[in-house]
Amino acid sequence: MAPAPVEAPAAKAAPVSGHRKNGKQWHETRKAFRPTSGQTPYAKRAAKNAHEAEVKKLETEMKAEKEEERQHRIQAIKDKRAAKEEKERFEKMALKMHAKRVERVRRREKRNKLLKS
Repeated sequence: MAPAPVEAPAAKAAPVSGHRKNGKQWHETRKAFRPTSGQTPYAKRAAKNAHEAEVKKLETEMKAEKEEERQHRIQAIKDKRAAKEEKERFEKMALKMHAKRVERVRRREKRNKLLKS
């Protein structure tokens, strides 16, 4: 008797299936419905939520800082424009009046501004 040929262990291959019943072979094969498959432990969810809250807090701080810088720039532009308008107004007054009188008016307006605020 001749020794029987030894077969190599077969690698696990995907089972060959025939044509699908509905004829849509291009779709993936359906898997069993497992409603609890996506659930995670409470500790893991809590850690994730804490991390997300921390990130959101940091994000809001950064946005607030950026908005504050923007408001500072806007205010600086407004102040500069107001100063320019006031200077132009006093220059117009200087054309009509004496320089000393213009200075007196300027000082008086400055005092009134300080009293109002």
